[in-house]
Amino acid sequence: MCQYLYIQEIIGTFATEIRRRAVMKTVNQIIGENLKKIRELSGFTQEQVAQSIKIERSTYSNYEGGTREIPYTILEDISNLFGCEPFILFEDNVQTNNEIMATAFRISNLGENDLKEIAAFKDIVKSYLKMERIAQNEAE
Repeated sequence: MCQYLYIQEIIGTFATEIRRRAVMKTVNQIIGENLKKIRELSGFTQEQVAQSIKIERSTYSNYEGGTREIPYTILEDISNLFGCEPFILFEDNVQTNNEIMATAFRISNLGENDLKEIAAFKDIVKSYLKMERIAQNEAE
């Protein structure tokens, strides 16, 4: 009887781990789909994004494909480049898709310095909007 309970516990633990991994894969896929969508709308290549955030193109490709979990620091770098809040990349709904499209900035023939300047400007705008939201919340 004791062996049976032990086996049941192992099976339960294994099933929990499988479910956890399935959820993570779903989250990774959502982030990946959003990364790809905003990158394409912005006119960036995977290579340009990877160079801008100083990672390998293959690593970035794995993030977009949802096959690799993305560290939050990299997620912040990418969201700064695209000028969006990191949480938007976790969402999987129409409203979020509209926000992603609104932040997209189409580029053509821009160099790495241009991309960095655009990212810095987007960061300034993002900070201003965040301060404006805080001021509105305090006023209420």
